[in-house]
Amino acid sequence: SIFEKLGRYGKEPTLANMEKYIMDIAGVRVICSYIHDVYNLLELLRKQDDLTIVTVKDYIADPKPNGYRSLHVIVRIPVYFLDNKEFIPVEVQLRTIAMDFWASLEHDLKYKTVSEVPGIDSNDELKDCSRIIEDVEARMQILARALEPEGEK
Repeated sequence: SIFEKLGRYGKEPTLANMEKYIMDIAGVRVICSYIHDVYNLLELLRKQDDLTIVTVKDYIADPKPNGYRSLHVIVRIPVYFLDNKEFIPVEVQLRTIAMDFWASLEHDLKYKTVSEVPGIDSNDELKDCSRIIEDVEARMQILARALEPEGEK
């Protein structure tokens, strides 16, 4: 998949190009309960002195056209070898349980669906579901904050 991505970028499939142009050779996904947890984790990443944030793509504030929502952070982390240390790019995806639910189902529908259903625009339905999930998340966050003990608000 890395070589396919290099091809989409119009680059030769070489190790040098992989190191230069691919920022998500490694990745981790962190699933949170609430949107404010996602942004709190971003702030904690910013405070880390052993990594460097390269880019932040906020698909929560600005969802993709299909309705996808998540916060993507490319960080460079130190990887120690026998004779040196290199900073390797890693993609950290931060999202809520609901965002992960939507993304997982969207992926299944996109890549595993064998036929279209007459009268159903699956793209519009996915966007509508994303908006509904966003509304539910906001309501759950309001409820969670209202139920927090006084000292934690």
